[in-house]
Amino acid sequence: MRFSKASLVAAWLIALVAILSVPVLAHHSFAMYDQTKTVTLTGVIKQFVPQANHAEIHFILLADDHKSLKTGPDGKPIEWGIEMAGTAQLVPQGITASSYGAGTVFSVHVHPLRDGSNFGARVPNSAIAKCPVDATTNKPKLPEPGKHCDSVAGFTISGGKTF
Repeated sequence: MRFSKASLVAAWLIALVAILSVPVLAHHSFAMYDQTKTVTLTGVIKQFVPQANHAEIHFILLADDHKSLKTGPDGKPIEWGIEMAGTAQLVPQGITASSYGAGTVFSVHVHPLRDGSNFGARVPNSAIAKCPVDATTNKPKLPEPGKHCDSVAGFTISGGKTF
């Protein structure tokens, strides 16, 4: 059986497209996050990690009384991380490393990891609420226990219209 040059080129192109499609399709799904569960967390940003595919914010939770940082049984601060859209998609939403730098107190809605690890995905199209900073003391104004940054007068939001 003889193949024409055009059919060999077409076969190679189909194979090439199939091979190159695998990394795109292999980009992780959000199945690792429990999308039936939404938790609202408030904490202090430790680091904003800008990345092309998924930017991340790493932060320490506020204690239940909101007067200190939450610690685990070992006495170490409880750190969480959230995965968001890529940096290019976040910039127009006002979510950048400079607007959400280290020390910023914020609240966010997340779908937590199914395995219970302290990491989650930002709920799609949900805003992030940032607690205001007191102009006199230059310290963040913290929400009352049981509440989040959207309850503090002067809070701002990014990434959505309401918190």
